[in-house]
Amino acid sequence: MGLRECVTTAIACSIGCFLSLFVLIRMIIVIVKSRGRISWKRRDMPDCLRDPALGTHNYVHLEHVRLHYVAAGDEDKPLMLMVHGFPEFWFSWRYQIREFKKDYRVVAIDQRGYSESDAPSGVNSYNVGELANDIKQLIPALGYKSCVLVGHDWGGAAAWTVAGIYPELVDKLIIMNCPHPLSFTKYVATHMAQFKKSWYMFFFYVPLLPELYFCIRDRKMLEVALTGSIMGVRCTRFSPDEIEAYKFAFPTLGSFTGPINYIRAVTRTVPPRQKKITAPTLLIWGCQDGALEKGLAPLAGKFTDSLTIKYVDDSSHWVQMDCPDIVNAHMRDFLSVPS
Repeated sequence: MGLRECVTTAIACSIGCFLSLFVLIRMIIVIVKSRGRISWKRRDMPDCLRDPALGTHNYVHLEHVRLHYVAAGDEDKPLMLMVHGFPEFWFSWRYQIREFKKDYRVVAIDQRGYSESDAPSGVNSYNVGELANDIKQLIPALGYKSCVLVGHDWGGAAAWTVAGIYPELVDKLIIMNCPHPLSFTKYVATHMAQFKKSWYMFFFYVPLLPELYFCIRDRKMLEVALTGSIMGVRCTRFSPDEIEAYKFAFPTLGSFTGPINYIRAVTRTVPPRQKKITAPTLLIWGCQDGALEKGLAPLAGKFTDSLTIKYVDDSSHWVQMDCPDIVNAHMRDFLSVPS
């Protein structure tokens, strides 16, 4: 790391250590209340993950990792590639897979470090340049030259980066609740509301404790992140079986390390140099996001030639699952316009 990255990492870790004291106190209270019984349930694959309407499961071997993906729709249709965020997996796109498989070859991946995909060791294996390189290799491996690229949260960060480095791969770009990566750091430093919402990112710089925090009480914090107010308004679309699906995708303490390393890598690496995005771009933003300020959305206009923003007023961070009908309609309208 260069001097700038070392200083940034040191500051982030210092804030993270401070926050960890409060988290540790909270964990001790939970352990005391449970009389030392920290449950950890082993579970079988829930039925919702076996739904054949969501497509078929497969793997692709790239240069450094093997990625798991689910594909639906005819192979002679254009490719729509969907990239999930944190802490998710391919299943987060279930509503969009059902909607668009009639017109596209829809492929939803598990990013590196998630669920059935490989989890390389080391924080630097999870920087946004590596994520973008996975997608660069994946598109031709699937038999395509380009795609409609769809990303949410950290999948959005990867998608923004692919469109800025490899423009020939992206016909149209659809991002959900993810700022352009080059706009985020300055915004955090100058907007206290976003700084407060980003507390968990600083906490994640601390080793091991974040993984433990997610795991205690049978991955309770994973459930809270998806359905509670931590990510904005409560998402009521999750059935008990679907919550089980997410817990099934994170079976061990170590299964959280790769996903958390996405955030740990932010201060340790310099973002790849990018060009202005030429692909028509749609940014869908759930306005009741507990992690990201609405003010981040229009800043993406600086990095794209053609940006359309659609706000979903009553949605949390999980906009594609909170309000799938609205999201799908925005996507279909955008895709119907010739490039």
